[in-house]
Amino acid sequence: MSNGWTNQEERGTPFMLYLIRWIAMNLGRTTARIILYPITLYFLIFAPTARQASRNYLQRVSDKPVHISHIAKHIHHFSATILDRVFLLTGKFSTLDIQVHNIELIEKQLDSGNGCILLGSHIGSFEILRALAIAKHNLPVKVLMQEAHNEMITRILHSLNPDIADSVIQLGKPDALLKVHEYLQEGYLIGILGDRVVDSHKTMPCKVIGAEATLPTGPLLIASALKSPIVLFFGIYDGGNKYDIYFEEFADHISIDRNYRDRDLHYWMQKYADRLTHHAKQSPYNWFNFYDFWKNNA
Repeated sequence: MSNGWTNQEERGTPFMLYLIRWIAMNLGRTTARIILYPITLYFLIFAPTARQASRNYLQRVSDKPVHISHIAKHIHHFSATILDRVFLLTGKFSTLDIQVHNIELIEKQLDSGNGCILLGSHIGSFEILRALAIAKHNLPVKVLMQEAHNEMITRILHSLNPDIADSVIQLGKPDALLKVHEYLQEGYLIGILGDRVVDSHKTMPCKVIGAEATLPTGPLLIASALKSPIVLFFGIYDGGNKYDIYFEEFADHISIDRNYRDRDLHYWMQKYADRLTHHAKQSPYNWFNFYDFWKNNA
């Protein structure tokens, strides 16, 4: 099995990333956003795999002819969310217009004293969750993730806020699941991205935007094993300085009968895939999987 996203080369140099960070922090968001245009042009010219993946995805999600301007807008949306991480990680929330929907789901979970899994995806900005929760509201959040991919940009951005950097539970470490269990018992919210395959032996085919793709079963198996509730999370970028954060009820507990494991697991996996499809269609330029999701993910 080929995990297309793990084979993508990390682009950019430390100098350029530090320069962008310096401009953002010292000259402000308006000036920094000017950089997004040459960045978009760079990827249009020098990232043919990402460009083609964008075209294929946009054709699939819209079922209309895709022009280069649509691909440019797609890349520009992604670049904008990366840039905004600088402002999120440094607590400069006043530069952004952030609307939160269904926050009562999280408040209810925190009031219960029990943790839950916040299941997200690469639709929109997942970083906005950590920034809001930790930098602004001091909420107990940990994120289970693999930092090895895009390590350079992750390291540079995390240097802006050590508290957020410390919120990571390293996916793949022997004690990762134990840490997740301990933090859930302490009432933490555990963020997990559920749309990219890491372990090719723990996958299941589901229909995403009308075609079969392979999704990782790990997040739902973790929730089932630890008897954790799941709340879905989507941080949608609406252009300009606008973000909409959506929390959605998903499951109080993932119940999987050992005699009907595949059937039950597929039910929950497809339920998650359906929400990916919904938000991709609602906000098509927020799909940030710039590889052949339907081919390389299988």
